[in-house]
Amino acid sequence: MAKKPGTNPKGEFAFFNVVYEDGSQRSNRRVPTELLGGLDGDEPARNFIMEQDREIAEKSGRPALEIERIERVGAKKK
Repeated sequence: MAKKPGTNPKGEFAFFNVVYEDGSQRSNRRVPTELLGGLDGDEPARNFIMEQDREIAEKSGRPALEIERIERVGAKKK
């Protein structure tokens, strides 16, 4: 049976909102949960998203934007 779009039944991915230096935002960027946790917390998510952005920029011919901050979707703010 096919699953509904946008579902994450097994917790395979964590979702992040990304804010770039120019003020633009991308919501619900997916990062595999196996990269997260441990002593580094969510920092590996930044590296994973930066690598995705580099690949997208390379294919589009536009420069990659610098990330200002990332926030886990649904996480409580400190």
